[in-house]
Amino acid sequence: MDSLITAAARALAAGDPLGALKRVALRDDAPALALRGIAMAQLGDLVRAKALLRTAARAFGAKEAVARARCVVAEAEIALVARDLGWPAKALDAARSTLEQHGDRLNAAHARYLEVRRLLLIGRLDEAERRLAELDPTFSTPASRVIHQLVVAGIAVRRLRTAVARAALTEAEGAARQAGIPALTAEVHSASLTLSTPAARLITSGQERIVMLEEVEALLASKALVVDACRHVVRDARTQVCLARRPVLFVLARALGEAWPGDVPRETLVARAFRGRRADESHRARLRVEIGRLRKLLRKLASVKATERGFVMLPQRAPNVVVLARPIESDHAAVLAFLTDGESWSSSALALALATSQRGVQRALDSLAGAGKVQSFGRGRARRWMTPPLPGFTTTLLLPAALPID
Repeated sequence: MDSLITAAARALAAGDPLGALKRVALRDDAPALALRGIAMAQLGDLVRAKALLRTAARAFGAKEAVARARCVVAEAEIALVARDLGWPAKALDAARSTLEQHGDRLNAAHARYLEVRRLLLIGRLDEAERRLAELDPTFSTPASRVIHQLVVAGIAVRRLRTAVARAALTEAEGAARQAGIPALTAEVHSASLTLSTPAARLITSGQERIVMLEEVEALLASKALVVDACRHVVRDARTQVCLARRPVLFVLARALGEAWPGDVPRETLVARAFRGRRADESHRARLRVEIGRLRKLLRKLASVKATERGFVMLPQRAPNVVVLARPIESDHAAVLAFLTDGESWSSSALALALATSQRGVQRALDSLAGAGKVQSFGRGRARRWMTPPLPGFTTTLLLPAALPID
């Protein structure tokens, strides 16, 4: 490798894409194209970056399998940052296998991290956790240790293990300082905000307040009967009943939970569950049917008793009933929640992450765009959605050539 290529690679490792471009911008050989691609990605031009990396992969000769594999991994990371979550996993797996066979453990491990981060984004936590356990960050670079700890923190946050998440973020912060890459430091800071940002609203006895993630964890471990409007479940310390596919029943459970220890008038339940302005006899009959279904599903957690004016929820074991709700409730809140990570998402990636249809996601995005809550750029398959303003590029991209560790 000549001195300019080495200098450009070192500049990229230090988070200086402009310094790298100064050295290779006018060159069209394969190593220079690969480095230019990564530099453009760090500057935010992901479309140009992907094109350069593909050109570089074709330009490397048949005997340069490792270099081509590094380009594939770098392109996969660009896809991850661009939230193209449907990228071919087989190509990345083949590239990782090539790197491992040729002794490039650093870049092979990076490929594995990309697989884990994709699994984390689409909510496959068990598989992400299992694959992460196969990776040992002890002897990796500081930048790789940052990524490892960010994944650990991401899994812990989703599993409501705040102590584990906080410890991982502390480790990530130290590794980011050691790496000396501003983008990594910014990513750690952004992830840390999760623990200091309001996570939910707690509604109990008609009163509500904002709670942080640690308080949510403590609440779910307590003896309270929790009507969880974030996940659409009703639970206590021993039992959980999912009502995600029974929206009417969950609306009724939430109304009863918010009013506890009081009862809820039948007219109020009809208005909330069926959106009926007045409770006529047909509404009352339907309400009795749905209350009967709710009573059957919740029999291990609570009983639902009729009162003179409506219904009341009486917990079986729990001393009290509380409702856990999202900090801000609006239409298409789930779509909006994914977009608040600061990255640009395609509608297909959102559909994959939400396990729903792409057409339904597109309708939600159009509605949010009409309300000024999201914005898009690009056209066709290149169209991306984000919440304004868009933060800078904060993910470290794979170097196509392994650097010596100082």
